Amino acid sequence: MGARLGYAVMAILLVVYTVFIGHRGVFLLQQGTPVTIGLGAAVLVLPGLALWFLWHSTRFARRAGRLARQLEAEGGLPVDDLPRTPSGRIEKAAADAAFERYRAEAEANPGEWRAWFRLAVAYHDARDTPRARRAMQHAIALHAGEGSGAASTGGGTASTDG
Repeated sequence: MGARLGYAVMAILLVVYTVFIGHRGVFLLQQGTPVTIGLGAAVLVLPGLALWFLWHSTRFARRAGRLARQLEAEGGLPVDDLPRTPSGRIEKAAADAAFERYRAEAEANPGEWRAWFRLAVAYHDARDTPRARRAMQHAIALHAGEGSGAASTGGGTASTDG
């Protein structure tokens, strides 16, 4: 629940920021000189990018959460039993060993969103966030394809390349 609250607070702050910056951009446009019009237009790009990023991230988090809830209801979530350092981080060697198991599962079942979800969790535990996100996006695409009757073939790969 703490992560959701943190995300909500950051989202609200981002929206407030975009409103403030957008207001400044409109103010510059209203000045009517070529320089302020150019600056105003450039400033208005920032709120657009911020809102796009917020929308994209929220949509990703909601879809991943939906898959997590479904997998939890099925009893298929990976068990969080990996040893941790005193600071609370998962030990790298243990995460790497678990990763190999989930990578093999995803390679054996490339069209199964559940395997890709578990691989995304393993990537995250192994501190490889970009690959974790790609694997989760692939799991989401496979899940969406499953619902429409046709499995998706695009997306991530179960690679250990750096």
